[in-house]
Amino acid sequence: MLKHLYISNYALIDELDIDFPAGFSVITGETGAGKSIILGALGMILGNRADIKAIKPGAKKCVIEAVFDVTGYGLEPLFADGDIDFDASECIVRRELSATGKSRSFVNDTPVALQFLRQFGDHLVDIHSQHQNLLLQKEDFQLGVVDIIAHDEKQKADYASAYADYRKAVAALDNLKERIEKTRQNEEFVRFQFNELQSAQLADGMQEELEQESAALSHAEDIKTALFNANDILNADDAGVVGRVGEAADALHSIEGVYPKVKELAARLDTARIELADIAADVDNDSDNIEFDPARLFDVNAMLDKIYSLQQKHHVDNVAALIAIRDELGKQLESIDDSDTQLADYQHRVDETAAAARRAATVLTGVRRKAAAKVEVAMKSRLVPLGMVNVRFKVDIQAKDLAADGADRVVFLFSANKSTELMPVAEVASGGEIARVMLSLKAMISGAVNLPTIIFDEIDTGVSGAIATKMAMLMKEMADAGRQVVAITHLPQIAAMGEAHYKVEKEETDKGTISHMRRLDDKERLTAVAAMLSGDNITPAALENAKELLAARQ
Repeated sequence: MLKHLYISNYALIDELDIDFPAGFSVITGETGAGKSIILGALGMILGNRADIKAIKPGAKKCVIEAVFDVTGYGLEPLFADGDIDFDASECIVRRELSATGKSRSFVNDTPVALQFLRQFGDHLVDIHSQHQNLLLQKEDFQLGVVDIIAHDEKQKADYASAYADYRKAVAALDNLKERIEKTRQNEEFVRFQFNELQSAQLADGMQEELEQESAALSHAEDIKTALFNANDILNADDAGVVGRVGEAADALHSIEGVYPKVKELAARLDTARIELADIAADVDNDSDNIEFDPARLFDVNAMLDKIYSLQQKHHVDNVAALIAIRDELGKQLESIDDSDTQLADYQHRVDETAAAARRAATVLTGVRRKAAAKVEVAMKSRLVPLGMVNVRFKVDIQAKDLAADGADRVVFLFSANKSTELMPVAEVASGGEIARVMLSLKAMISGAVNLPTIIFDEIDTGVSGAIATKMAMLMKEMADAGRQVVAITHLPQIAAMGEAHYKVEKEETDKGTISHMRRLDDKERLTAVAAMLSGDNITPAALENAKELLAARQ
């Protein structure tokens, strides 16, 4: 629950430092006195967007700090997730906003992100303002109420998992269809490219070999001349190198007997002669094989031109990359040719996951229908004492397509009269009736939601008299059930029912207009309630009526 609230330099508030008790408290004040400012400051604590316009003119920053008692609400995991020290009896939440626009948030003096603060605030306070009555127009709110009463967390988790699988399968099928369609649109072009690459008969190392062959054929005459000259030097009849080396070797052999030292030299010359003879044979053979072949040169250059053209076309610089492109194009064509089989497989997966999601949705629907019956009974039991003796309230659950929240469309149907047909509550209920419906819903779900504090901002709009008293009693019942309930009200019946009474006042000073809030003592409270009954001119009858209202609280 909210134990303490401190506000500094926020809007019209210089400084507010005030305690809040457990149970049912009320806040009153004239229109424009600053009640909405208090709520705005609390909203900042709960993670609402900060606006530097909220800083009091002339101040460098505003500070809002709240102390909560969260004993018994199971928030330890949330503190652990934020790496925040846990103290159940004193959880301090602080928000600072500087005139430069910088906003900082802290929980127990630990800096936290605004997203975490919003998540954290959802577990601390529920502020029901008048615009929240519009939630009755929203199907997701009505479904949420049913889910709270159903305690269907497990069923929702099971469905969410099955639905996620289904959506994943649908996305995969859609992506496949898109790829196939895109490929089919370009099929003719893809097939042309593939055939062009395929016809080139590309192979690794092909380009290098062809470039070498082209160079050789282009210089055939030069090559042949060089080989001929080399062969002539090696094999000339009279002065060939091979023959001359042989003669030198024979000369040395001839003196081995008388000059043994030359034996090794002669052997070396023999070896050289053999190697030279072998070289000469290869040169002669190459010389015979080298012929200028214009037709082959044309073919080789044509093949190279084709390779170079393909490389330029596909923005690559080697045959390996062309082969990779060819293979990828081949896969695309295979995909086109095999698309029907792929589509069937993917569709089968969609059908499987959809069936699993529908089964999970059916289980969830069953739990929701049981909860809906409880909601109908609970709402009637609360609305009848609030002056709707002929009220009918029905939770209509209709089937819808699979969605993130299930396969159920929930609409609250309402009729305040026997003769009036059941219709969606937002369409037929008056302002006062909607206020009572929302209060009853909050009272019903407050017991199911582990939430310390509920603040009602003028939920009594459109009601008065005995009905207001009944609404006040309902809020007090919520407080007696372990919730801290705070009601901002203009009705004396509700103001008198609170265990603590706070008044917001606006004051004109030399420094400008300021708002402040204080807790009233018993005497001040009697006067305040009487003023709510009769206006500024408090009559003895108003005082007596106020005494009766305050006494009824006991």
